[in-house]
Amino acid sequence: MARIRAFENAAEIASQGGVQAWGLKTSAKPALVRGPLHLSTGQEAVAAGVCANLTRKDLLTSTHRGHGHTLAKGADVDRMMAELFGKATGSNRGKGGSMHIADFSVGMLGANGVVAAGMPIAVGAAQALKIRGQPEIVACFFGDGAVNRGPFLEALNWAVVYGLPVLFVCEDNRISATTPTGPMTGGAGAAARAESIGVPAVRVDGNDVEAVDAAAARLVAEVRAGSGPRLLHALTYRFKGHVSVDPGAYRDPAEVARALESDPLTIARDRLVARGVAADDIAAIDAAAAAEIDAAMAAAAAAPLPDPASAYTDIQNTGAGQWR
Repeated sequence: MARIRAFENAAEIASQGGVQAWGLKTSAKPALVRGPLHLSTGQEAVAAGVCANLTRKDLLTSTHRGHGHTLAKGADVDRMMAELFGKATGSNRGKGGSMHIADFSVGMLGANGVVAAGMPIAVGAAQALKIRGQPEIVACFFGDGAVNRGPFLEALNWAVVYGLPVLFVCEDNRISATTPTGPMTGGAGAAARAESIGVPAVRVDGNDVEAVDAAAARLVAEVRAGSGPRLLHALTYRFKGHVSVDPGAYRDPAEVARALESDPLTIARDRLVARGVAADDIAAIDAAAAAEIDAAMAAAAAAPLPDPASAYTDIQNTGAGQWR
């Protein structure tokens, strides 16, 4: 969780043009990350708690807010940061960027800029695993806004009909872009809708990493045992605006203040201290994460841009030459 928080904080600064911290000789403060980022600050416990129960070979699909999921699945920090910078050393050689970052080496099939679009991809991956008789499962992260889109129903229905090994994870931060999700959602929400179609669901405090871990462990075990799909509905809160350059002024300040009191890192830190873990040891974890991310930022800033000729690689060739 500390690594994810440090990564998001640094990426946010880079997208806003703050670069002096990484020793760059400029007064213009150009944004090193082109375009705004969708940050997962405040949602770290969901990614960490779920991915702690996955193996390296398990598969994962993510959302447009996918940095935390990717890091929790084990992706390399340096390559991830370079990808956000659009550099040749990035996870996808600078072609994916934030919203399409992927790392097949750790089973991360990709973030997705389209709400709910990762859900049918996850189901397709799970069907491939089942057809091949492989033991791995798929974890499918999606937000509360996805519940009101067609792929949610289609993916859950397909997973039930074919008994697929998928853990659906609704990372419910209670806001869809700039609009509260509650007034736009009929019924009792993600868990109730899943159960109505035959997918057993568990609701959990998504800011409590231990609670997420315990619930995910139980559901992952059931999925691995061949019991079909399951859904974890994790209630959390997005501390930042919709994107990294959005101040989120449309939110009630009192609501934000209450949410900050339930910071998942603070909850975990206080619990560790209460159990006898030295505060200095916890501070050392935070410091190590910050140093790791600072090094990744410096490496990304210094890395080369892709060769323009590489734009013609990794693309589909229909054989008719239209791509030219």
